[in-house]
Amino acid sequence: MAVTAKLVKELREMTGAGMMDCKKALTATDGDMDKAVEFLREKGLATAQKKAGRIAAEGIVMLKVSEDGKKAVAVEVNAETDFVAKNEKFQGYVAQVAELALNTKAADIDAFMEEEWTFSESATVKEELAHQIATIGENMNIRRFAQVAEENGFVASYTHMGGKIGVLVDVETDVVNDAVKEMAKNVAMQVAALKPLYTNDSEVSAEYIAHEKEILLAQIMNDPKESQKPEKVIQGMIAGRINKELKEICLLDQVYVKAEDGKQSVGKYVQEVAKANNANITIKGFVRFETGEGLEKKEENFAEEVAKQMK
Repeated sequence: MAVTAKLVKELREMTGAGMMDCKKALTATDGDMDKAVEFLREKGLATAQKKAGRIAAEGIVMLKVSEDGKKAVAVEVNAETDFVAKNEKFQGYVAQVAELALNTKAADIDAFMEEEWTFSESATVKEELAHQIATIGENMNIRRFAQVAEENGFVASYTHMGGKIGVLVDVETDVVNDAVKEMAKNVAMQVAALKPLYTNDSEVSAEYIAHEKEILLAQIMNDPKESQKPEKVIQGMIAGRINKELKEICLLDQVYVKAEDGKQSVGKYVQEVAKANNANITIKGFVRFETGEGLEKKEENFAEEVAKQMK
């Protein structure tokens, strides 16, 4: 019986296995769908779909930087357990994902998943993921990627805790030397540690400011003492608190963690390094990925798990 694209598609949907694996199974079983399913099950390749419902909130953030330092990508790939995240096979797979993502033209993760997988017989990134799920034995997910490019400077990178946090910083500069690179790494470490939301206050939307003002006003009006103050004083209090918040969420306004006086901002630190090296330096942006950020994590109780297995 001829193995058609329709049959391959049906078998993929039934089993979650990769396209090439499904084609081989159908060829080996002369197009018999039931036997093809059994063929894949015997080889451990029909398990990806069953694992898809499990929570995958562990994993790794991997960074890939081009040789000239002008382009980089951050990729987060999730697995169910930290044990798998530390596995060399898993990390090798994520490294391949990062290599593809560095040069992808895909605008989003869905488009990226349909791109060609160039490292094995799997036809697409999505199909190779299904193959890896079946091989490794846990649900996995390529959650997100972000590219950073800087022709007039370089992209600095910093990985924290073996891939728990990954940071890329876009540095525009006309001087690239060890001092400037060290500065960029320090800024990346700042991003990893203090989790800024914006590079500077110009990126903060008017809607965000208006919303924060509403919240602060409500807080003041709910305070019996503060609510009795004159309107001008209340507005001054709100402005002061907004400015304080912006210094916490905007990278260049944050207090530099290595500041000797405990007061110097990141922006002032960058200016200081630029002056010392006769350079023009601008921190144009950053990417910060933290593994499992915002995902629900499965709570493990080892004693209960053992008891279940014994029963």
